[in-house]
Amino acid sequence: MALKWDGHTHTKFCYHGSPAESDAYLDRAIELGFDRYTLSEHPPLPDRYVDDPKLMAELAMPGRELPEYMAYAAAVKTRYAGRIEVAVGLEMDYLPGMTDYSDGLLGPWLGELEDIVVSVHYLPGKGGMRCIDFTPADFADAFLDHYGTMDAVADAYYDAVEGAIGWAATLPKSIRRRIGHVNLIRKFHRELPPMDEARARVRLEALLPKLKAADLGLDVNVAGFRKPTCGEAYVPQWLIDRCIAEGIELVYGSDTHKPAEVGADWEWFERAVAKGGAR
Repeated sequence: MALKWDGHTHTKFCYHGSPAESDAYLDRAIELGFDRYTLSEHPPLPDRYVDDPKLMAELAMPGRELPEYMAYAAAVKTRYAGRIEVAVGLEMDYLPGMTDYSDGLLGPWLGELEDIVVSVHYLPGKGGMRCIDFTPADFADAFLDHYGTMDAVADAYYDAVEGAIGWAATLPKSIRRRIGHVNLIRKFHRELPPMDEARARVRLEALLPKLKAADLGLDVNVAGFRKPTCGEAYVPQWLIDRCIAEGIELVYGSDTHKPAEVGADWEWFERAVAKGGAR
């Protein structure tokens, strides 16, 4: 890996993160020897997408702030030119049945965006759309009664990831495009009923030809290591191995929400990719 790149990071425009300015993140990235750093903030969601006003206020920036974020990211890029490559990006949510909203939101900014990470954070559940990654108790309330079993929830999640790949494939190829934390469904696996791992592997394996056909990369997201309910990366080693064999781009993602998380578990990523390339 000639390029040391953190491809999934957040900013002060994330209201479930830190109010720190991006300089604190980037100074740390430079100290750690990173060459490229992608700003990939959550853009606005449709009004009342989740029927909890307090939670909605934390999930994504309000609509009026997207132009502010884009201007902020461009200014950071200019300010750090020559010291580190800053890429202007977004972490787009895949919104089943509402991709017209996402297309409309992105349209004015396609000429300025360099990276788009497409993630699944929401599924239909009890009472409407619910977060899959809020808390274990909320997950159980939102989905286990609604779907009946953990395997049924997982199938709905992987169906949504397939939808995310389909939508990401429609985005301009001039923008680097990848799927975010593909196994986020395991964030609370230590506190929820177990899922059938063989069945989940089949679903993940089925994503590989879709990723390759769409020329999409994969966010090797290490945030799960920082979650006591998870303790693992959101991309398993076997999937890293298969992506390398298939020529699918792997991009390290710290998913940092505060400056101290910049570069977290980079050494694990280096080892995992080296191991996969050696097979």
